[in-house]
Formats: sequence, C-alpha cells, structure tokens
Amino acid sequence: MIGQRKIEYKNNGQLRIMAEAGVLLSRALDAAVAAVAPGVTTDELDAVFAEVVDAAGAQYNFLGYFGYPKHICVSVNEEVVHGIPGPRTLKEGDILSIDGGCIVRGWNADSARTAIVGEGDPEDRRLSEITRLAMWHGIAAFGKGSHVGDIGDAIDDFVTAQTGAPLGILEDYVGHGIGSEMHMAPDVLNYRTGHRGPKIKPGLALAIEPMLVRGSIETRVLDDEWTVVTTDASRSCQWEHSVARHERGIWVLTAEDGGASELEPLGVTPVPIPA
Repeated sequence: MIGQRKIEYKNNGQLRIMAEAGVLLSRALDAAVAAVAPGVTTDELDAVFAEVVDAAGAQYNFLGYFGYPKHICVSVNEEVVHGIPGPRTLKEGDILSIDGGCIVRGWNADSARTAIVGEGDPEDRRLSEITRLAMWHGIAAFGKGSHVGDIGDAIDDFVTAQTGAPLGILEDYVGHGIGSEMHMAPDVLNYRTGHRGPKIKPGLALAIEPMLVRGSIETRVLDDEWTVVTTDASRSCQWEHSVARHERGIWVLTAEDGGASELEPLGVTPVPIPA
C-alpha cells in the first residue's frame, strides 16, 4: 500500500507524452501475447516485449525497479503478480498475466493482459473475461465518478453481480497513480470499502488493475522475494490499463483507441487529450 503522498496532477502536454508511452506499451504487449504458445518460455516472452521497446528507443520501468531483473512480469496459473520470466515452458491450458511498462521522455505507462494457452479451462476463460470487464467498469467509473473510491465500488459491484462460481477480488495488491513515477499516490482499491477516497480532478492518471482469483484471496511471496502466489494454488488473473482524466473527459493511455470500443457500451465516450 502507498502511504499518504501528494497526488501528482499532469498538464495536457505531459498526458500526451504518457499516451505515447501507452501506445508503445500496447504494441509491445500485443507482440508478447501473440508469442504465447505451448513450448514457449516466459523468458522468450520477455525478449519479444523488449525487442519492441528497444526498437522505439524507450526506457523500461520494471527492469531494475528495486532490483527486479526482467522487463516484464509473467505470472502463470496460481502466480498472481510479479512472476519473474525464466526457463519455465508454457503448457496447453496455462493461464498467464503479462504485466509490462515503459517510459517515454520521463513519463510512465503500465498495463497488463491475461492470455490462455490454447483452448484452456472454460472457468479460466470466465475468470479472465470477468476480470477484464471489471477493469472496464472501473475505468468507466473513473470517467463518470467524482472520487477514486467510485472505481473500487464499480469493480466490486460488477464482480459480485456475476452468476456462477464466485470469484475473489485480491485486497493485498491494488492499482495506483502513475506519471513521473510508475507507482504513485493514490491507491486505487478494487473493492468496496465505504471510503470515497481523493477527488477525481483533471490531470489525474491512474493504473486500474483488478486481480481476481478462483479461490481464496490469501497470498504469499515465494523465496525469490517477488513472485506472489495464491496460498491454495487457485488460478488467478490480472488486467490493467493506465488511464487519464483531463478537463474534457477520459482517455485510456494504454489503448490505441483511448478505450472507445470498450467504454462506449458503458456510456462513456473517451475524448482525446487536448493540445
């Protein structure tokens, strides 16, 4: 959890640079997800991602962060977040979250997607789709709401309204502000607490990232001091976008269309960041 630090509000020029970083990150994640297949190692996914970012001349915000040794996190099956790429070989039916970031001219982008190797378990596909849609409901709340707490309320309400086997919303790991640093105030909770949180103002950029599990929300950190796993070995999922609110509306920084295709059905029309 992030302590009580001052919230950074960006001007439109700074947000537009963040959008440049976001589009680059989207394309790098596209490449990594496209490379997912049986027999591919998580280290190979890391290399595919890095090739796109290197070609653009951008910097990494994961590599070296508190000593983190890779360009992305690849979390497989019961791994929730911060899985370190390595020799692990993907197998048919694996579910994996790929979380990455980059920096363009001093401004950060952060995003994550979930992929399933092959057809996969229908319950894993359901887990991923509910997590993805919960993220978009949270983003829509950022566009329509007045306080940061509205985001967690929207995510929680969407998840708990689903029929079928209940899914758990992780509470140990949450979203965050983003801008001149990757992790900044405020915390962005993915669940309802009764606290409204800070007011949403133009210039606020957030990484909205629900993480859902098919079992218990209890987690532990492995001996590598990074990889977080569910204690009951239940499968997990993460989706994330970096999003900005400006004086004319909302723009999803890590989506090439600003989030239009997903947000308009939810009653929100993204508006490009003004010049």
